[in-house]
Amino acid sequence: MRQSILLTAVLGSLSFAQVSYAAEEAKAEASDWTVTGNVGFASDYRFRGMSQTWKKPAVQGGFDISHKSGFYAGVWGSNVSPNTYPDANVELDLYGGYNGSISAVEGLGYTVGLYGYFYPNGSWGKYRDATGARLTPSGGSWNTYEANFGLSYNWLSAKASVTLGDWFGAESKTGWDGGTSGTTYLEINAAYPLPIWDLTLVAHVGHLNVAGKLNLNAPNGASVSTTNETNPDYTDYKIGLSKAFKIASSEGWNAGVYYVGANNSSYWGDRGYGGASFNGAGVNNGGTAIPQQRNLNEGAFVFTISRTF
Repeated sequence: MRQSILLTAVLGSLSFAQVSYAAEEAKAEASDWTVTGNVGFASDYRFRGMSQTWKKPAVQGGFDISHKSGFYAGVWGSNVSPNTYPDANVELDLYGGYNGSISAVEGLGYTVGLYGYFYPNGSWGKYRDATGARLTPSGGSWNTYEANFGLSYNWLSAKASVTLGDWFGAESKTGWDGGTSGTTYLEINAAYPLPIWDLTLVAHVGHLNVAGKLNLNAPNGASVSTTNETNPDYTDYKIGLSKAFKIASSEGWNAGVYYVGANNSSYWGDRGYGGASFNGAGVNNGGTAIPQQRNLNEGAFVFTISRTF
């Protein structure tokens, strides 16, 4: 019996050692991956300078996963305005790619990836004028796909993005002069750590070049605007301060205040096509239906607060 007990103890020890080794090995393997979540609030959701929430607040959040090799993927969401995306109240982004460094120059890195913007239940087919009439009934979704490549050096970075299909569904069936595949967005970003209060100076400038223009002679008349501006291209900017902080023992907090805006008010302003409501919202002026308008690119201060966990 003693021999059996001893044998059992030895086998048990070996088994425990194997389990412990397997657990350590699994732990080491698991440490190659990092999973983070984020949740935030913005006084106005600005995407590349343009308000996506009709200048109203947004609640946002997502999850990211990354591997020590440089691979990353994530999902992110925010509320948006159905005035811009008819029948859609949510933007859902899916993305992935690879981050790496260039050993020849210390501090020089690169990124390459794919990005998808999705608007559940929204489409150009639901675009309505102020009377409620559908203007582009055969139009497709707003969903957009991009490929991107970027370089970074210390606190400075630059990135180029190009659409792999039509830019937010803009094509001949939606009142444009053709397809808009190959639309580009170029940007330069800076996040410079200041020597006071652990603040970071954030700056950005970007330029959108849409591979197409509005067709004012489109059969459905969807492209008519007060200014008759057909070119949606613009340059946007952002400058402000951000600060990372913790609340009691809760870390991962960040707050920022930025001044954000863009040019080309002839298209994106309150008299242009881009600043018009697409969901049938409008006012009646002496029997004439006038679409609700909003200057979506107007410069304004935006406040954000978020937490990463």
